[in-house]
Amino acid sequence: MTPSTLSLAERAWALLEHLSDPEIPVVSLRELGILRDVREGASGLEVVITPTYSGCPAMGQIEDDVKAALATEGLQATVVTQLAPAWTTDWMTEAAKDKLRAYGIAPPHACASEKSGATNVVQFAARSAQAEVVNCPQCGSANTTETSHFGSTACKALYRCLSCMEPFDYFKPY
Repeated sequence: MTPSTLSLAERAWALLEHLSDPEIPVVSLRELGILRDVREGASGLEVVITPTYSGCPAMGQIEDDVKAALATEGLQATVVTQLAPAWTTDWMTEAAKDKLRAYGIAPPHACASEKSGATNVVQFAARSAQAEVVNCPQCGSANTTETSHFGSTACKALYRCLSCMEPFDYFKPY
């Protein structure tokens, strides 16, 4: 299709496809699952975003970046922040997880909802008695330890590899 035959929503998707996360610039908002929908409504174009957690400080920047990307082609949109269903790391693409690892952040393990095959996003599950192994994104070693439950952002934990001694963030599963 040529740009003139694309719908307004399709044009917007194309402009937003590679818009990166302000905190992790190697991953796009779409790959992270933050960019949820682009739709044409009665009041114009709407872009739906969902924060990784309710207090995410990057949401204002993400909204500004969405509007700026659309403005490059003369498009305007209302950015809607949708809190339900709550964002989950299950929405991350495999490409996003690979990019996180290459960037030095250990990608999240599957959530309890994904492991059990549950269809609901929110599910309360008991923590397993044995912690899951978080492999070092630098050397691949499983000989790692959590040094702080909170890393560079609240959605990440700080780990250290006991093999190569490098610290790294682990994107916590939600």
